[in-house]
Amino acid sequence: MSRALLVEWHSTVTKTNSLRYKGRQVKTSITAAISKVHARQVGPHWPAVVAMLANGGLYAALPPSLTAGAPRWLPVVIVVGLLVPIMIAQHLGNHLLSEFLGYILNSLVTAAMIISLALLLMSVMQHQITPQQLLRSAAALWIANILVFASWYWRLDGGGPHQRSLTPGHTDGAFLFPQMTMHPEIKVAAGEQDWEPKFVDYLFLAFNTSTAFSPTDVPVLSRWAKLLMMIQALISLLVIALLAGRAVNIL
Repeated sequence: MSRALLVEWHSTVTKTNSLRYKGRQVKTSITAAISKVHARQVGPHWPAVVAMLANGGLYAALPPSLTAGAPRWLPVVIVVGLLVPIMIAQHLGNHLLSEFLGYILNSLVTAAMIISLALLLMSVMQHQITPQQLLRSAAALWIANILVFASWYWRLDGGGPHQRSLTPGHTDGAFLFPQMTMHPEIKVAAGEQDWEPKFVDYLFLAFNTSTAFSPTDVPVLSRWAKLLMMIQALISLLVIALLAGRAVNIL
């Protein structure tokens, strides 16, 4: 009888140790999955931060006549002042606050760019700007136009970067990227089964819109995206028309 109890006790201990081992494996897997998701959420954000900082620097390069009387350093302060809480909220996992502040930042930078463009048009028509200032200001606004709208596409497409990171593989959004049309077997063979658009993809889209006035290899599906691309192309066309008109006058 005691031998049977000993065998039963040994069997119970073995099962208990086995369950503990499996529990540790499950915990490790969950931790790894959480870390992977967290990395997917936080990792792609630094290019957007650099783009916003570059926008502030471009505004600071404009002549005082195109800043509506505001100090040229003010947009840089605003950009940095909003980027800090955005990054903190993102790090703490408060994605709703991060997205809200991101929309505010994008809106302010967009408004500053449009105001500066309107002032540039007035200055050209009234002959109040030198050719050197025109060239420098037009180039700064053209680049800012690309960065601003790339940030808008990145923040709005598919519900934003956080929402896109929750689902491996980007299959639904305002833009039809080439990777989204690949056959599943081809995507797996190419290692693109978990592909999702990053900021560089939207930067490429915005660059093509400002240069070719079209999305080239990325069809536009949503109405809001079509409206934004129309506005971006119009701004780019105005800047190029200003430079072309000045060149004609010089000749």
